[in-house]
Amino acid sequence: MFAEFSSGYYFGRLYVEPLDGDRAVMQREQHEQVNEELYATGEGVERLDAPLVMKLDRQHFSVHGDSGIPPDTIAVPESIIDGAGIENPPTLSEVFLAKRDHARKLLGMFGQQSSGTEALGGKSLTGK
Repeated sequence: MFAEFSSGYYFGRLYVEPLDGDRAVMQREQHEQVNEELYATGEGVERLDAPLVMKLDRQHFSVHGDSGIPPDTIAVPESIIDGAGIENPPTLSEVFLAKRDHARKLLGMFGQQSSGTEALGGKSLTGK
């Protein structure tokens, strides 16, 4: 689903569709699989439901698991779709997944505990 891209990101293509909600989601099973393969350290018991951090265009946002989403799809709030210039969703789009250490830095910068979309330096992060 994701391939090595740079020191900070993996690259993938996912269908992006609008969501009437305040946080981005993807199929729960795929979310857990990506967490296990790319975010887990292999040391002790680790959470597989921690948010992933993705980038669409210039917007960063956290992605959570949800059982109602089709495979290979991320459902994102309208504000992210508008900001990325996506027309006629759902559409197959280039998506970047922040690597584990980079994701932790981004979550810390944007304050994981907040909800909604926050802007900081031209980037946004959606999550709780």
